[in-house]
Amino acid sequence: MTKLLSPAPPSPVRAGRLRPVSDRDRRTGLSRLRLLAWPAYLTAFVWFVATQGMAFANDVVFLWLIGALLTAAVHSGHGGRGFLLVLRDWIPVMAVVWVYSLLRGYGAQTPWAPHWLPQLRADELLGSGETWTVRLQQALYTPGSPHWYDYAATAVYLSHFLVVFVLLAVLWRRSHRHFRQLLACYFTLTFAGFATYLLYPADPPWLVAQQGSLPPLHRVAWETISAMGLPQADSLLENGSQFANDVAAMPSLHSAYPAMLLFLFWPAAGRTLRALLVTYPLAMAFTLVYGAEHFIVDVLVGWTYAAVVVLGLRLLRNRRTARAAAEADLAG
Repeated sequence: MTKLLSPAPPSPVRAGRLRPVSDRDRRTGLSRLRLLAWPAYLTAFVWFVATQGMAFANDVVFLWLIGALLTAAVHSGHGGRGFLLVLRDWIPVMAVVWVYSLLRGYGAQTPWAPHWLPQLRADELLGSGETWTVRLQQALYTPGSPHWYDYAATAVYLSHFLVVFVLLAVLWRRSHRHFRQLLACYFTLTFAGFATYLLYPADPPWLVAQQGSLPPLHRVAWETISAMGLPQADSLLENGSQFANDVAAMPSLHSAYPAMLLFLFWPAAGRTLRALLVTYPLAMAFTLVYGAEHFIVDVLVGWTYAAVVVLGLRLLRNRRTARAAAEADLAG
């Protein structure tokens, strides 16, 4: 973590970033306290996990990430300036995500009934008469006795609550340009999903099964967490947002975010990173369908939203860059 959150090499054109720390600053008694920053942070984090369980609510994840960035600022010897930069860039981000969580809950109160039959029929068509969720759970899942792949699927499912935020934190320290690009894609995709939840509330497979239109299904990730003896973590997932919306299945943002990372980072990625970028959306898609969290069509629509958002913002950015270059040529 300390390596990922270490400052990038200083750039003379980067405004508002952390300045290099001078030798005189490093020799002061106060700066020596920076050596205690990470041990203190990690001690607090371990205590929190031991007493409260793993945190997957957006606000709690953000608080720990901000704490890590502030700790990195102290460790690097940047002091007050580092604090101000962290708060300037991250408090607005946290506020927007919190507002989305609030609105998402209110989105469950639409005047029209949730949809489920079109998604069910599409999945039955893809499964030759039976949904792949039913097929997979009948073939692979043993209630009360999770297999290794259930633990793996649960880890993939939970990564939804962490990966984008951790990447944002790393990019904030390493490449502010990519930080802004990822943040723009994340916000646009998230609120596009919210708008769809308002216009097209949709039931997930587990809820359709509870209503009797599918055979009994299990929420694999949630049951696996309970079987692991982590009731606190399970409680945080269950109540991670008091404004939870069970009819926000279309599109699947769980599938959209990994696809967003694929489309965003693919052009500059090497072979190994490209393999990871492809594997993550596929693993998430399997997890969501197998775990009864989403229909296949929810996943496909999520991928489509991600492609439209990333490629659309890239097109706008390229047009703006070309227009600025043309204006500079005319002025020259």
